[in-house]
Amino acid sequence: MKKVIFSAMQVTGKLHLGNLEGALRNWVQLQDEYELYAGIVDLHSLTTTYEDTSDVVPNVREAAIDYLAAGLDPEKTAIVVQSWVPAHCELHVLLSMITPLGWLERVPTYKEKREQLHIATPNYGLLGYPVLMAADILVYRADVVPVGRDQEPHLELTREIARRFNHLFEPIFPEPQSLLTEFAVLPGLDGRKMSKSYGNCIYLSDTPDEVREKVRTMFTDPKKLRKNDPGHPAECPVFAYHEGYAAESAPEARRGCESGELGCVAHKKQLMEIITDMLKPHWERRAALTADPGYVNRVLDEGAARAQEKTAETMAMVWKAMKLR
Repeated sequence: MKKVIFSAMQVTGKLHLGNLEGALRNWVQLQDEYELYAGIVDLHSLTTTYEDTSDVVPNVREAAIDYLAAGLDPEKTAIVVQSWVPAHCELHVLLSMITPLGWLERVPTYKEKREQLHIATPNYGLLGYPVLMAADILVYRADVVPVGRDQEPHLELTREIARRFNHLFEPIFPEPQSLLTEFAVLPGLDGRKMSKSYGNCIYLSDTPDEVREKVRTMFTDPKKLRKNDPGHPAECPVFAYHEGYAAESAPEARRGCESGELGCVAHKKQLMEIITDMLKPHWERRAALTADPGYVNRVLDEGAARAQEKTAETMAMVWKAMKLR
């Protein structure tokens, strides 16, 4: 039997190039080897956007379209909307009863999100986010979770919760192991981490003209003040994209940048064409999927049905182990 993977993305906004490189391309490669559940975790988005939920459903549909356009095959992969599978919430409640508060208060991203988003009065959902994440993974009895190195602490907490449940009741849950994904981290347009909250993203749903305009405004080497000044490619977001998407021409761009022969405006024009050429197949698949909403609906319905079958097995074992049914 294939090992099980659960991996997911939030829908606090449209998906961007960082999501494509950091997750989607990897999932497409993994779907042949593993039993893959690709989650669209809409409930997680409520930890910071509960005042206005009007964008959640449209963002779910946009994410589903991008999942499919990136190459996820619904015959191989269950694309799962979190809120459509009640077992996510059921297991979250039960796991929250056995998770010590101190475990959650020491999670680094809790403080980081409060500071980053200027949240003065955080809700329980933000503090309990790691428990819901653990439920998302454990309800599928996932063996493996693809993560970047910065996400490894979150997965270790999931393993701690699984160990605690297995010790208190019965050994139901495997301790999911990390499948570290190595990829070039794409900076945002301003050189910081690409993030919807920073507003520095190139979105997968952007038009070619929107992409070109965003590239035109990208930050470049802060030490290169004039056109012919020698540049420092390692400090330039434009070069990071060039190296990531056109490795064969990157050495020439590096030499031109370092010698001062390649100006920032000219380099940005090159990058505009590199990115739009790379995204053209995705945009074509996106357009076809957007024009066929019935197909997208069927994919999500079938993904939910497969997920409910899998999670029902887990919850039957959980209720029995806890002597609650």
